[in-house]
Amino acid sequence: MSIFDFAMKMELDGKAYYEQLAAGTAASGLKSIFTGLAADEQKHYEIIQSMKTGITQKMDDSAVLEKAKNIFAELMADKNIADTLKSSLDSYQHARKIESDSVRFYEDMAKQEDNPEAVQLLLKIANEEKKHFNILDNLYDYVLAPQNFLAWGEFSNLKEL
Repeated sequence: MSIFDFAMKMELDGKAYYEQLAAGTAASGLKSIFTGLAADEQKHYEIIQSMKTGITQKMDDSAVLEKAKNIFAELMADKNIADTLKSSLDSYQHARKIESDSVRFYEDMAKQEDNPEAVQLLLKIANEEKKHFNILDNLYDYVLAPQNFLAWGEFSNLKEL
């Protein structure tokens, strides 16, 4: 399997995973985030597919991060949604790992590439994967926030000792 075939498979797997997460959530905002992430993975697939044939094309910036910021603001207002999201915590953690691995993969791929346009494109994909990671990281942290807050409170009086 060539490196391009591997990258294309990785992107399709990521797309399928985000579609699965979108289908598994009742929260419309999260469904929108996961659908946007899936669309980005499809876009990455198409870019890598064109690179495989020797064509380097331009890639538009992803809007999923900006949309996610607005959706997170809505989620923060809904105090009951965190309990609903806890059931998917392992899925979010797995998705973070996938995105983290993708960033490293594309950065390594860029180091091996001779074509400056291809290098820029690979680094742009890596940057989008970083944005995806940040979205998932914020979602993961949001779900764990009540638990972490309570843990912090346990240690708030250490100076008194």
